[in-house]
Amino acid sequence: MHIEPGYVASAKILAANIATVALLGSQSVHLLKRPQLIVRSLIAGVFFTLFMQAFHLPVGPSELHFLGAMPLYLAFGLLPALFGFALGLLAQGLIFEPTDLVHLGVNTLSLAVPLMLVHATLGTRLQAARARLDVRSILKLDAAFYAGVTLMVGFWLAIGEVATPLAAWLAFASSYAAIVLVEPVFTLLVLHAIVRRQHSAAVRFCFQPQAL
Repeated sequence: MHIEPGYVASAKILAANIATVALLGSQSVHLLKRPQLIVRSLIAGVFFTLFMQAFHLPVGPSELHFLGAMPLYLAFGLLPALFGFALGLLAQGLIFEPTDLVHLGVNTLSLAVPLMLVHATLGTRLQAARARLDVRSILKLDAAFYAGVTLMVGFWLAIGEVATPLAAWLAFASSYAAIVLVEPVFTLLVLHAIVRRQHSAAVRFCFQPQAL
C-alpha cells in the first residue's frame, strides 16, 4: 500500500499532507477528552509497525503488507486504529524506510479513508445490531477495507506523474486476496486472547474488543 517516491507530484503530496493533518486534527479532540485513547493509539501504533515489518513484499507499483487492520480496529476501536496507522507509518519512515516519509500523508490517507468508510458502514451496523463476530463478518470487514486500500492506491497512481499500466495495479490489488483470507482467522485469535484476559484491569484499559 506504499506509494514509492516519484509517483506523486509535490503539489499533490502537499494536498495529501494537508488533508491528513485536517483529518487527524479533527479527530484528536476525542483523544483529548479520553486520554485512555492516547494510550491505546500508541499501543496500536507499535503493533501496526510490527505487523508491517513482519511481512512486506514489493508488488507492481506498490507493496504487499500484512497490516493487521481488523485486529487493530476490533481490539482497540476506530480512533486508536486510525492514529495507530499514522504513528506506525511515521515510525516506519523514521526507523526503517526514510524514503517513505515523502509520502507519509499519501500513505496515511490510503489507510485512513477506507477505515473511516468501513467504520461508518459495516462497523457501525455490527455495533448497532450487537452482532457477535465470526470469521464471516470479519471477512466482510477485511474485504471492504482492503478493496478501499487498493482503490486508494489506484487513485494515487491515476493522478501520479508516472504512467502505470493497469495490469501492474491489478497485480498489486489481487495480491491482497491472500491477506483477506488469512487476517480473519488471525483477528479471531487475537480477540479471543484479549477476551480471555479481560478480567485484568490493564487489559481493559488498553483494549476494547468487539464482542465475540
